[in-house]
This record gives sequence, C-alpha cells and structure tokens, in this order.
Amino acid sequence: MSKQAEFAVILKMNAMFADLGTDELQRLSNLCHTQHLGNGEVLFQKGDAGDALFGVRRGQVRIETGASDGSRLTLNFMGPGDLFGEVAVLDGQNRTADATAGEASELFVLRREDFLAFLEREPKVAIKIIALLCQRIRWQSERMEESMLQPLPVRLARRLCALAADFGSEVHISQEQLGVFVGAARESVNRQLQAWRKEAILDLQRGRILLRNMTKLTAIARNE
Repeated sequence: MSKQAEFAVILKMNAMFADLGTDELQRLSNLCHTQHLGNGEVLFQKGDAGDALFGVRRGQVRIETGASDGSRLTLNFMGPGDLFGEVAVLDGQNRTADATAGEASELFVLRREDFLAFLEREPKVAIKIIALLCQRIRWQSERMEESMLQPLPVRLARRLCALAADFGSEVHISQEQLGVFVGAARESVNRQLQAWRKEAILDLQRGRILLRNMTKLTAIARNE
C-alpha cells in the first residue's frame, strides 16, 4: 500500500472525512507529504502558526503544555492512525500547545494552503467540517458537565479506558498528567489509583500504569 493510500485510510477513520468517497479521499491524500521526527523532537510549539494538519503513520506524538512550576504536562497522546491540527489548519491561528515526538515517528502532513484550495473545489467537505465543529462543541459541553457532576473515580476510569483503547493495557502517563485530564489534584488521583491497585484493577509503576482488570474499570467508567 502506498503512503498516500495509507493516509486515505487514516482520513476515512476521522469524522471530518468519513463520508467522502474513495476518489475524493484519494485526491486529498495525494496532497500530503511525510515528515520524520526523532525521539523528543519538537513538531511545533505554542504560538506557532497553524499551517498544517498531521496524521501519525508510526510512532507517538505528545500534545503538551507548560505547568506553573516549569514542568511539562501532557494533554493528549497521538498514535498511529490519529489526526491532529484540524482546527488550526482551518482558522490559521496560532497553536495552543506544543507537539513533541514521544518516540521516532513518521507523520503525514497536509498543508493549510493545499487543504483550503481543496475545500474550494469540494464543498461537501466544508459541510462535514461544520458538522465536526458542532460535534466538538457538544463534546466540550459534555466534558464540562462531567467534570462538575461525575465523581473522580468515574472520570478517572473513563480517561484510563480511553487511553487503553489507543495504547493498550500499558499506559505511559504520570499521575500529574492524569490529574490534568480529569481536573483533579495529583494527590487525589494517587489515592484513587492506590485503592484500585489494592483491588487488583491496575498496577502502578514509575511513569506508567498497567491495567489488569478492564472489565471492572469499564464498569466504573459507566458508573455501574
């Protein structure tokens, strides 16, 4: 399979492009090129121009920001098959976080100028993008409601289940980073994780969490 065909598959898995036909996806994927990053190499920094959409072909990219104490906080992980930078490639505004390779990675790159020219020729895609942005607003509202109404165990279990869906039962993330995800202090996160460790739901190791009982964790995430 060619790289362009691989990118077409990744685009098809994303809500923004899911309804496009094979020919449309192929024309769009033909606009991409690839970029290689070494482990720890910075792809972009907060404040950089949003001039491209990225898809991960292999490797991992961390979306990060700085904490008040000077440390780094990971906001999200992007693995093979993930797209990111959709909003920036649309509005051209500055990046709101940093992107750093967590390991040697290869990315598909679709430049903003090429993408906008494609949208002018393909209004169906523009309609899909409007729907996607509305979907994101709904998602943001749900996360806000969740942070205010759902207890910490439910929020934490949902985040761990989401990470497991992307990266398997061994999740490389710090407790401080988990706290940022779920809107809780590291100490509160630690207490809950320790309780789950005693119940054999998970195991804690330095910088990573081993998920042992996904059935139980999923039930907690569903607030059952």
